[in-house]
Order: sequence, then structure tokens, then C-alpha cells
Amino acid sequence: MADSVLYEVTDGLATITINRPEAMNAMNTETKVALRDAVTAAGADTAVRAVLLTAAGNRAFCVGQDLKEHIGSLTADRENGSSLTMNTVAEHYNPIVRALTDMPKPVVAGVNGVAAGAGFGFALAADFRVVADTASFNTSFAGVALTADSGVSWTLPRLIGGSRASDLLLFPRSVKAPEALELGIANRVVPSDELAAEAAAVARRLAQGPTVAYAALKESLAYGASRSLAEALEHEETLQARAGASQDHAIAVDAFLSKQPPTYLGR
Repeated sequence: MADSVLYEVTDGLATITINRPEAMNAMNTETKVALRDAVTAAGADTAVRAVLLTAAGNRAFCVGQDLKEHIGSLTADRENGSSLTMNTVAEHYNPIVRALTDMPKPVVAGVNGVAAGAGFGFALAADFRVVADTASFNTSFAGVALTADSGVSWTLPRLIGGSRASDLLLFPRSVKAPEALELGIANRVVPSDELAAEAAAVARRLAQGPTVAYAALKESLAYGASRSLAEALEHEETLQARAGASQDHAIAVDAFLSKQPPTYLGR
């Protein structure tokens, strides 16, 4: 895996770190491929029970596409009469977001700085966002005459409502951490020097939790977002049967009866 993305698994927690602080963790091709592969690996690894997605440095979580590389690719496209540059959405951004949202385990984003464009999309694709008080969010797409990608058109209105999402997409601006918390973009805001420890603590707690139940909760929320109540109820029935048959549910019941904290196995 490229040095631009670091990957480590410890005690059921996969920590994925975007590691281009000198470029504000912008996405060049090498980084996009490495991030896609890291997130996919975490989703497939049965030893991983939760994921922490974060970034190096204290200036940026990820500012999205590396515009220097993008300009070079656009120039090459014009010279060759091709349009390969925008294939990055299908080849990189979509698979990254799908891997984050579809994996059967919780994902925590530790947002240490600016999250813009695709970086904003990656943060929104997580299940829980711990945000530094110095961080900010920006859709940024319209500012470079592009439309939303990285799932932002789906995730953002579901978090903050359609009207507010339209505002932020049509008129890109910096949404600082306090406003992000008020809007529902951030789940928790902490002092910047506490971000790494707090995000890791949240992720470790989830890594020690009932993984099958968490997977079912993720699935039920995604399913219910676009289904009728009757369909959601039927799907909940199926998912509850799955969770009820898990070892972790039996462990939880035994722990309740014995008045002891449960030690989950993640299965």
C-alpha cells in the first residue's frame, strides 16, 4: 500500500490515515487507489470490527481532488481528444464511498481539519464524525464548475435536509465546526489537541461492541431511507432475526442476567 495512505489493524480496529499533509491530504491517483484498497480490505477482513478514517497533520482531513494533477489530466485529455479524467469518479470515488457505507461494521471519521469536495463526501459516508473545533466543511464542487460526487448528493440532504443541502451545494462556503454540529454534520466536536484520542476512543468502543447488531443497524438505516414504513418493518424483522441468532446477543442476555458487563465476540 502506498505511503500516502497508512493502514493498521489493532484489537479489531482498522485505522486508515490519509497521509499527504503537505498537500492538505488531496487526492492524487496514487492516494485514491490506496484509499480505495484500504477501505475495501477493512470491509472484507473479518478480524476488523470497526474502522477509523482520519488524516495526517492538523490542517486538513482531505480537500478532495488534487487540482494540480487534475489540471494536467485535463490538458492531456484536450490534446488527445479524450475524457478520461472524469473516470476517477467511477474508478475511485464511488468505490471508496460504497465500501465505507456498505461495510458491515461501523466507520468513524476523525475530522482534523478542512474536509472539502470528495473529502467532505468521505466524512459524510462514515457512520459517526468526531470533529476538531478548528475543522471545517465545504462542498466546493460548484466553485470549480462541477457537480456533487462522492455520495454528497445522497448523504448531505439526509443529514441536514434538502433545502440546506441545496444552499451549501449552490453556494459553497466554509461550515465551521460549531455550525457543523448544529446542522448535524458533526456528531461530536472536541478541542483539536484531543481529536486523535477522542476519535480513537469512539472507534475502539465500537470495535468492542456487538458487530452483527451494528451491521444490521447500518443496513436498516440505509434501507429505510428510501422505503415505505411497511417495507422497513418487514426488513427490520429479517435483520432482528439475524441479530437475535448472534453469539453477541446471547452474551448480552447472559451478562444482563448476571449483572456483569458483556464481552462481545463480534459474531
